[in-house]
Amino acid sequence: MKRVDGRAWDELRPVKITPGYQSFAEGSALIELGKTRVLCSVSVEEKVPPFLRGGGTGWITAEYGMLPRANVTRSPREAALGRVAGRSQEIQRLIGRSLRAVTDLGALGERSLIIDCDVLQADGGTRTTAITGAYVALRQALQTLANMGIISSIPLKSAVAATSVGIVHDRQLLDLCYDEDYNAAVDFNVVMTSQGEFVEVQGTAEGKPFTRETIDSLISLAGKGIKELFQIQQAVLDTIEQGN
Repeated sequence: MKRVDGRAWDELRPVKITPGYQSFAEGSALIELGKTRVLCSVSVEEKVPPFLRGGGTGWITAEYGMLPRANVTRSPREAALGRVAGRSQEIQRLIGRSLRAVTDLGALGERSLIIDCDVLQADGGTRTTAITGAYVALRQALQTLANMGIISSIPLKSAVAATSVGIVHDRQLLDLCYDEDYNAAVDFNVVMTSQGEFVEVQGTAEGKPFTRETIDSLISLAGKGIKELFQIQQAVLDTIEQGN
């Protein structure tokens, strides 16, 4: 059986990453995963949070937001509400953790990299899409710093990417779109490094509990998709280097 968008059960949505999408950011990328589109940018600040001052190490943090018409109906801007929603806080912390996990923060010196992830259009998987695109933007920003002589090398230990998997109508599926995510009995978000290590696994049963065998099977399916995302990331980065 085909899915709502015609994909096979173990097939990612079409992926496109456009690097350098913003002219003035140290690094940026627009990532499109099916109908989900996230603009990721990285800014450099010559300071660190108070708890890191004097320690000689850097920091990476993230902010995440969704444009009012990213969805079918308009959502008010969080700034207009006077607070950052709990969901946004959770996602931006996840993005920050994911990027810090693959970066040698000590090699940054006492400076911060701020990753902004703005969802232009949402059709499921915005947090995992943001992580995958943010890595490309981060790699560009670090290359910019290296080209300026601010850091001596690119302090990345590996790549990082993420995807979603789940069970919909008793079928295991890779990279859920919104309709699938809405109807999922089990929903996982998986973040992995290119060395095969896990940064985070978020799994939830919406109804009936799942087994250990289900976990193993879903994580294997996620690993297949993430491996493909690593190849796409690297192809984009190779293109940038060839252009330079």
